[in-house]
Amino acid sequence: MNTNGMAISTRGLVKRFDEEVLAVDSIDLSIPVNTIYALLGPNGAGKTTTVSMLTTLVEPTSGQAQISGLDVVQQADKVRQRIGVTFQEIVLDPDLTGRESLDFHARLYGIGKAERLAKIDELLKLVELDEAADRRTNTYSGGMKRRLELARGLITSPEVLFLDEPTQGLDPQNRTNIWQYIRNLKADTNMTLLLTTHYMDEAEALADRVGIMDQGKIVVEGTPAELVDQMGSDNIRVVGRGNSDAFCEKVKTLSNVETVNKSNGIIQVGVDSGNRRLVEIVEMANDSGFGIEDISVSKPSLGDVFLKYTGRQLRDI
Repeated sequence: MNTNGMAISTRGLVKRFDEEVLAVDSIDLSIPVNTIYALLGPNGAGKTTTVSMLTTLVEPTSGQAQISGLDVVQQADKVRQRIGVTFQEIVLDPDLTGRESLDFHARLYGIGKAERLAKIDELLKLVELDEAADRRTNTYSGGMKRRLELARGLITSPEVLFLDEPTQGLDPQNRTNIWQYIRNLKADTNMTLLLTTHYMDEAEALADRVGIMDQGKIVVEGTPAELVDQMGSDNIRVVGRGNSDAFCEKVKTLSNVETVNKSNGIIQVGVDSGNRRLVEIVEMANDSGFGIEDISVSKPSLGDVFLKYTGRQLRDI
């Protein structure tokens, strides 16, 4: 498989756990060096399984995957030397200090003492834990633990860093801090980052490219701006009762309507100017025997794209 200089490349990647469970269904990824790629999807979509295969923790059933041109199965040891990983679940030894946690990890990778100590000091400052470095991690807050895990993932100066739900459970301030660290990594190094997240605002804020995954497949991919632009200039959301199919078909006949999608009881209408089209939309609902219970106009977001392709809203996952 020719990766053409891609940091992450997969072709027909499949993971089947048994005859009943197809977790990842023939996905293709081509992620260039120095890119932040966000993999989005509801629970059970296959995101974590994909990351597990790319990080050599789970062997693919079929297909190929390469990290920096190295095969994740045939050259797993070399792949591990080039990647960093932070997991969705926090996995820190509560009896170790922050500094000790980084030191043990660096020793596992055979990093010499002088380089190890210098790197640990550098990373503790990066994640603003230098003053808490000699406290046991069981005294750390959730945000501090996340930042320590990020530092641990960076201790080997990886070419590719995998972040599985890096800000899950954090308060807004800590989430914002982690975002800034990730932006700085992109700006200051040649590192490639692949992150999985449930948070649409996180993907919009950080990602150069986004892949939305559902039922084991990548259902749509592009830059956040490209995906949002597909929804139309404005987005009208309609919830109601009655003949929704007839209503949708009527709305599609309007010359100013760019898209009409119906997912999970919500109708999304992409139009050129939402406020000016509300009266027409309401009239068409009445003519179609569809009673509107709620209607709103907003600029489209990545959350609207997510709803379109997965049929779920953020609160559903």
